[in-house]
Amino acid sequence: MSNISGVIKSIRDIFRKDPGLSGDAQRIEQLGWMIFLKLFDDKDKEKEILDTKYTSPIPAELQWRNWAENDEGITGDELIQFVNNKLFPQLKELQVAADNRLGVIIRNIFDGTNNYMKSGTTFRQAINKLNEIDFNSSKEHHIFNAIYEDILQGLATKKDTGEFYTPRAVTQFIIDMVNPKLGEKITDPACGTAGFLVCAIEHLNKQVNNIDDRKTLQQTITGTELKPLPFMLSVVNLITHNIEVPQILNTDALSRELTSIKQADRVDIIVANPPFGGVVGDGMETNFPLNYRTKESADLFLILFIQLLKDGGRAGIVLPDGSLTGEGVKQRVRQKLLEDCNVHTIVRLPQSVFAPYATVNTNLIFFEKGKKTKEIWYYEHSLPQGAKAYNKTKPIRIEEFDTIKTWWNNREESEVCWKVSIDTIIERGYDLDIKNPNKKVEEITYNRGEIIETIKNNQCQINQLIHELEL
Repeated sequence: MSNISGVIKSIRDIFRKDPGLSGDAQRIEQLGWMIFLKLFDDKDKEKEILDTKYTSPIPAELQWRNWAENDEGITGDELIQFVNNKLFPQLKELQVAADNRLGVIIRNIFDGTNNYMKSGTTFRQAINKLNEIDFNSSKEHHIFNAIYEDILQGLATKKDTGEFYTPRAVTQFIIDMVNPKLGEKITDPACGTAGFLVCAIEHLNKQVNNIDDRKTLQQTITGTELKPLPFMLSVVNLITHNIEVPQILNTDALSRELTSIKQADRVDIIVANPPFGGVVGDGMETNFPLNYRTKESADLFLILFIQLLKDGGRAGIVLPDGSLTGEGVKQRVRQKLLEDCNVHTIVRLPQSVFAPYATVNTNLIFFEKGKKTKEIWYYEHSLPQGAKAYNKTKPIRIEEFDTIKTWWNNREESEVCWKVSIDTIIERGYDLDIKNPNKKVEEITYNRGEIIETIKNNQCQINQLIHELEL
């Protein structure tokens, strides 16, 4: 078995020699579409064996096996010409029926993707390296998932791409608490690279016992992602987690008119880290009722989530402090949330959870649609003992949530958790940014004599300094 992380590292080193590739985002996009085509072809081969009638949506001459798989295959200018003048143009314009979901996904991916490589010989080296991975080998597949997550984290530490990645411990904790059951419809309307969905799949895999269960799982996981790079990575991520036809829409979830979401569109579970601090696309807010129109993406997503959930549906989402407070539309959005849903738990996270690319304070909000909120439990999650902050090398870990999990089904107030009634919240103008009232502040007591003594000493030193300066 090849050492996958070694292979990926080698490819990245090869990329550094190519004059066309600059910066990590371009390298990851390049690696992403190459992995996608190789992975897709490996899966195609598997399907062809299992079903003799299967034909790939990718035309034969564009299939990985026919231009890339042979290590002695086309190289140099011929390779670059083929990729730029044949592969990309034809995949961008792929002729498939509207109901051929895989075909549509391929078209969407190549529509938003580029080949940056300029040297055909370097390109051939990278392709040959990638050929060392067999995606149909389950062991490799498992290791690849870990590498893949590593690539995503690498992307996340770049300031401009940070929104792609929610720390694994956070997605894991949210999924554990929302606890999806096989057969429930699950969606993430701002799915990035599909971290929440993959966590949900791993959670549900434990409930799969037969082929029908597997089918159910395949059909109940959906997501939406607008940006081309995370969209492509989310598709790869789901395919590597055995979702044959990823149901990820490449569009803006806010672009749909809110009133067009009917009962048939509703879901049982929403898990998401919606983009915040961002301004929504032109005119998107007009899809929402006048009362809730705003340019702040997190607030519109919250209204969308309420609309998307079935009665009894559950949600676990990440929201910044800014969404818990504020006047006007922000206040009306929170009022709607508390009147249409039972917001039962808010976990307040330390500032550095999303470091290094976001330093805002965030919260995990858990709610159920169809009941009014009567009281909210708050839980203040603290940094591990002795830690000043989370960072790239010491991120938040799932074990740190163990105490919250124990408390979850047997709640009592303590130094780190407190309960607030809806009456108090209404009095506060629906402000949910409620600080911990039980926090023990260590009082430092000095006696009067000590204070006077300290001041005298300081004054004495100051006088001496003045004296020296005058001399």
